[in-house]
Amino acid sequence: MNTTQFSIGQIAKQAKCKVETVHYYEKSGLMPEPPRTEGGHRIYSLPHVKRLTFIRRCRELGFSIEQIRGLLKFIDEPNHYCGEVKAMAMLHVREVQQKIDDLQRLQSALNDMVIKCKGADYSIDDCPIIDALYVEQQ
Repeated sequence: MNTTQFSIGQIAKQAKCKVETVHYYEKSGLMPEPPRTEGGHRIYSLPHVKRLTFIRRCRELGFSIEQIRGLLKFIDEPNHYCGEVKAMAMLHVREVQQKIDDLQRLQSALNDMVIKCKGADYSIDDCPIIDALYVEQQ
């Protein structure tokens, strides 16, 4: 049996996040409520560190809280398979690609505006960037 124990500050440091983040994940139900000392202090163990690190890494990869909840359900409940995780990851890949496509369109539109601008001492009344921001794009 593993008896390594951590305070909330230590678990936050181990998982490279803030104490407030640990509280947030506990309130949202992603982290289980840890046991407490007689004085009311939370006592965490290595499985807590592992779970918190998993959650933080999922967030870094852009998974929503609900998506993480789904991934944790696969871990916590019996009779789930890797294919379920793969399906969720594939859906997330499509969402990320859509964001990349949107950002590339945004970059292109901004580049077009910048190229059209003569800059320097031209009047703001003739600024193609300002004009473009007034026009609804199709």
